[in-house]
Amino acid sequence: MRIRIVDAFTDRPFSGNPAGVVLLNDPDAFQDDTWLQNIALEVNHSETAFARPLPEGGEADWALRWFTPAAEVAMCGHATLATAHVLHTTGTHEGPVRFATRSGVLAATPAEDGSITLDFPTAPLTRVDLPDGLTEALGTEPLTVLDTGPNVGDLLVEVADEKTVHGLGPDLRALAAHSERGVIATARADDPDQGYDFVSRCFFPNVGIDEDPVTGSAHTALAPFWSERLGSPRLTGLQASPRSGRVRTELRGERTLLTGRAVTVIEGELLA
Repeated sequence: MRIRIVDAFTDRPFSGNPAGVVLLNDPDAFQDDTWLQNIALEVNHSETAFARPLPEGGEADWALRWFTPAAEVAMCGHATLATAHVLHTTGTHEGPVRFATRSGVLAATPAEDGSITLDFPTAPLTRVDLPDGLTEALGTEPLTVLDTGPNVGDLLVEVADEKTVHGLGPDLRALAAHSERGVIATARADDPDQGYDFVSRCFFPNVGIDEDPVTGSAHTALAPFWSERLGSPRLTGLQASPRSGRVRTELRGERTLLTGRAVTVIEGELLA
């Protein structure tokens, strides 16, 4: 059984968001939650994806699950991109691939230039009052706070400017009390001529991730938020983590397209 480490939402190694990818042929292994969780803990990246092929003729081609080192999650963009990259580059699956997941059927379509476009559900955004203690936990006063719905499970927090996003050093223990997964902090880009329209950082202490490098699922919430603000369905987001990465977004009503690249950096044999 092969295991791969893939850097997603980047075109070069050692940047973007690394994910473990394991392709399984044994359906029993796919149902062994303890084993899957232990592999994810061993890999110790923000997510490890496990995929197994489904019978032909159904609504999906592969079943897909995602685990952080601490828990299974309902939706993950970068590990889906990484899985599609592995399927495509190894010749295991040609053309668009459909994944059966806890968030419904998610599609990934490779392009000739090497990029992959994910078709994900748009997060439903609901404005909420500023929770007590959030300003202190985040280290800055939010301008806007929105709930992102059950699939994403975060608070989306708009802050004053891009400089504020870059400078955040939140109290992660305090931040954990404010949402199911964590907090997405965002601001409009200071200079769109730099190639991105908005900037974000993602803190997910409730699933064992202090700061996620590049988060596809968060962009299903960032896309509708900034598309409304900026008046365009097509935008590019910069996630300003230390590894950094860019996500191209296209809002299509109840669906959001996320486009990026991926690079396999490690391939090995899983012995356990």
